[in-house]
Amino acid sequence: MKRYNYPASALAVLAFTLLGFAVMGYHPGAEDDGVYLSAVKANLQPALFPHDADFFRIQLQATQFDGWMAQFVRSTGMPVTWAELSWHLISLFLILWACSSIARKLFSDARAQWAGVALVTAMFTLPVAGTALTLVDQYLHPRALASALVLVAVARILASKHWQAIPLLLLAFAMHPIMAALGASFCVFLTMTTAEQVRRSFDSTRSREHALQRVSGAAAAVPLGWIFESPNSSWRKALDAKPYLHLNQWAWYEWLGALAPIFLFWLLWRMAKRREETPLARFALAVFLYGVFQMAVAIVIVETPALVRLVPLQPMRFLQPIYFFMMLIGGGLLGKYALKGSIWRWAAFLLAINGGMLYAQRQLFSSSEHLELPGRPTANPWLQAFAWIRQNTPTNAYFALGASYMDAPGEDYHSFRARAERSMLADANKDAAMATQVPELAPVWERQVAAQQGWRTFQLADFERLKTDFGVNWVLVSYPQPAGLACRWHNGSLAVCRLP
Repeated sequence: MKRYNYPASALAVLAFTLLGFAVMGYHPGAEDDGVYLSAVKANLQPALFPHDADFFRIQLQATQFDGWMAQFVRSTGMPVTWAELSWHLISLFLILWACSSIARKLFSDARAQWAGVALVTAMFTLPVAGTALTLVDQYLHPRALASALVLVAVARILASKHWQAIPLLLLAFAMHPIMAALGASFCVFLTMTTAEQVRRSFDSTRSREHALQRVSGAAAAVPLGWIFESPNSSWRKALDAKPYLHLNQWAWYEWLGALAPIFLFWLLWRMAKRREETPLARFALAVFLYGVFQMAVAIVIVETPALVRLVPLQPMRFLQPIYFFMMLIGGGLLGKYALKGSIWRWAAFLLAINGGMLYAQRQLFSSSEHLELPGRPTANPWLQAFAWIRQNTPTNAYFALGASYMDAPGEDYHSFRARAERSMLADANKDAAMATQVPELAPVWERQVAAQQGWRTFQLADFERLKTDFGVNWVLVSYPQPAGLACRWHNGSLAVCRLP
C-alpha cells in the first residue's frame, strides 16, 4: 500500500489556501467583522467605545473569540491587523486540510480528491441560499474557525477516530456556539451512518455512561427560560429589518437553494449505494438525514409564535455545512468523471471557477482594494476618513454618520467602529442584527436610528439635536458640508466635523 505523502499534501493545501485568499479578497472590518474586530480592539484597549460597546460586547459573551484573540496579540506582540490576517489564513488552511482529509475517505482517485478541494477553494465566498452567509467571509470570523474545527472533526469520524472529534467540537463551541452546535448535529448523523465503527469505539459500558452524564449535565446548565419571554415592539422592528430571518419572505430561488442540495444528497446516496461505494453512500445519507432534520427544526422555530425569540439564531444556517460538502463532493465527482487526467480540462476548470468568483468579488467591493492588507494605503474615501478619525480624534469621541452609512455608494460595507475605533450612534444594518440578539438593546437601537432619519438633508439644527439628545460631538458628513459645521478634515467626498 502506497504511503500517504503528508508534506506534499500540506504544500498543495497551502497553495490552494493562497489561491483562495487571492480570489476571495481580504476586507477586515467589513460586515460582521464590525462586531468581532471591534470587540477584539476593545479588549486590548478598554478606553475605546465608551458610548456604544453594548452593541458588540453583550452578544460576544457567548464566545471566547475576542478574549482569545486579544490574548494572542498581547502574548506575541503582533499588531492586531497582522494577527487577524494570520489567523484568517490559518482558518482557510485548516478548512482545506480538513476537506482534503474528507475527500480521501470518500474518493480513492487522487484527481477526484484534489478537484473537490479546488472547488471548495474557489467557492469560499459562495452565498448559502437565503441565509445571508457565505462559506467563508473575506475577513477573520469565528465562524470560519468553528467551521474548520467541525470539518476536522468530521474527518476524524471518517477515520474511525470518533472520540477525537469531541475536543474539536468543544473548541468550536468556544469560537462560535451556533455553528458548532450544527456541526455537532451533523457529526451525530455521520456517526449513526457508521454504526459498525461506533460499536468498536464504545469499548465499555462505563465510557458510555460517563458520556451520557456529561451531556445531561451540560444540558441542565443551560438556562432556557428566556426563550419564552415576550419580546418588546422595538425588538420586533429589528427582527423585521432582517427579511432573511423570515422563511415566508424567501424568494423561490432561495427555497430552491435550500431544498435542492438535500434532494441531491438523497440521489447521491441511492446512486453510491447501488454502485457499492460505501463510504460515499454513508456520507451522503448522513448529509441527507441531517438536512431533513434541521429543516424540520428550522420550520418549527420560524413558524411557531411561542418560539420567536429563537428566530435570530438563524436556524437555516444548517445549510452552510451542506454547501461545503456539496462543493467538495461535486468537485470530486467532476474530477473523477470529467476532468480525469486532462491538463487542458483542469486548466479550463480552474480558470472558470476562480475567474468567475474573482469577478464577483470585485463587483461586491468595487470601491476598495481587493486585498486590504495591513499598512497598504487605500483609495476608498470612506476608509480614508475612518483612518483620519482614528488618528486625530479623542478616544471618547461620539460620532453620527447616518443610520444607513454602510449602504452609501463606495462605502463597501465597512464598519465605522472597527476601522475608525470610535463610538457612533446605532446603524440600521448591523446594529439591527445585534438588537435581535439582545432584546434589551432594541429600544436603544430604535430610538437612535429614528433620530437619524432624513440624514441626507440634515442641517446644523439637526446635528445640534443629536448632541442634545445623545451627546454626539462629532459627525461624518458629505463634502461640502452643511452650513455652520466646523470641519477639521475632508477629502473629495466626506468631511469630519466637530459639533459646536
